[in-house]
Amino acid sequence: MKKKEVGVIGIGKFGFSLAQTLTELGHRVVGLDQDTDRVQRLSHDLAAVYSGDATDKSVLEQLRFQDLDTVVVSIGNSMESSVLTVLNLLDLNVRQLIVKAGSPQHAIVLRRLGVHQVVQPEMEIARQTAHRINNPGLLDFLTLGGGTLLQTVTVKKWAGKTLMELNLPSDHGIMAVAEKNKGDHDFSFVPSPRKPLAEGGQLVLIGPAANIMALEP
Repeated sequence: MKKKEVGVIGIGKFGFSLAQTLTELGHRVVGLDQDTDRVQRLSHDLAAVYSGDATDKSVLEQLRFQDLDTVVVSIGNSMESSVLTVLNLLDLNVRQLIVKAGSPQHAIVLRRLGVHQVVQPEMEIARQTAHRINNPGLLDFLTLGGGTLLQTVTVKKWAGKTLMELNLPSDHGIMAVAEKNKGDHDFSFVPSPRKPLAEGGQLVLIGPAANIMALEP
């Protein structure tokens, strides 16, 4: 996978966690925050971190944010600052712009401005928690858009059955794309259709969200 240069503007809890994870994945992260003390504390954790005001377009230009592969705006305490920063980045024609929204109204404004991707961490975590309560067998899931879900489930009721017997594609429009036995560290892709499933094992499923959520694996 090609390593990217990512700018993170606003290095609070969300911004720092994002920057730290991207760094661990091998990407180069450039941070920008108005809090000089925070910048000093993080100077050894990121490839580059600067103190500056992102609502000033010249600051972004001088730091060459327009040359980065992706820019993430994580300014949570001021909708005005977030919007002004976004307008500056759009003027600079950044390649990919991802912005954290602090409220539904903020998200609406960002989408109307033409932001490539808007994230609402608290709403997404709440939605995931609700799904886990609704379906205890749910481990991790990713919404792919268009009502499609990628979900990891734990095998319980399906134990001893094969994927051929379950006939997920025909009966539910769902594909099993990977599996992992209990105790294994890694998933194996393209699961065998004739191998009985073991209790406690995991399957990665992809298909219509409503169909997947109705399963009792």
